[in-house]
Amino acid sequence: MVPEAPLEQTEHGLVPQGPGWFVLNARDAGWNAAEGRGAYSLLEGEPEFEQVGVHLVTLAPGEAMAMYHWEADQEDFLVLAGEALLIVEGEERPLRRWDFVHCPPETKHVIVGAGASQCLVLALGARDRSTGPDWGGYTVDEVAARHGASVEQDTTEPKEAYANVARRKPTRCREGWLPE
Repeated sequence: MVPEAPLEQTEHGLVPQGPGWFVLNARDAGWNAAEGRGAYSLLEGEPEFEQVGVHLVTLAPGEAMAMYHWEADQEDFLVLAGEALLIVEGEERPLRRWDFVHCPPETKHVIVGAGASQCLVLALGARDRSTGPDWGGYTVDEVAARHGASVEQDTTEPKEAYANVARRKPTRCREGWLPE
C-alpha cells in the first residue's frame, strides 16, 4: 500500500514531504515569484517528482515563463485561463484558454503572457533525459529577444541564462494568480 505524504506548513504555504500520494490545493501550495517573471507553483514538494515535472505558471502580459530554450525531453502546456504567446522554433503563435501545446524533445520554445490580464498555464515536462549536463540549452532567438526572453549567447548553464533577470523567490499564492 502506498502511504500518504505529509503536508508541511511553511511560511510560504504547504509543502508535500517525501514519497507517497497527497492532495494539495494550489492556493495553499508554496509558489516562487519575481516581478516581471511570473510565478511558479510548487506542487511537487520535497523531493521533486522523478518522472514528470508539474507546475502551474501565472504570467502577466509581457512576462516570460522562461528564457527561450530546448530540452532533451518532451514538454507540454495547457492554457487554463487568459491569453499567451508561444514562441516556438522562431515563430509566434497566439494562445488562448484551452489551447494545448506539445513540444517534442529538442523543440525550442518559450511562453509569454499576453492579452489584458493574467494567464494561467499548466506545464508538464518529462524528467527522463532533461537532467544533468545534457538536459538541453538556451539559444539566441530574435523573436524571443523582442519579448525579453532570449539569451545573448547560447548556453547550457541556467545561471548564465538568467544572470540579468530577477530571481524568483518563495511566496504564498497571491490574489489574481488563480481564477475564482
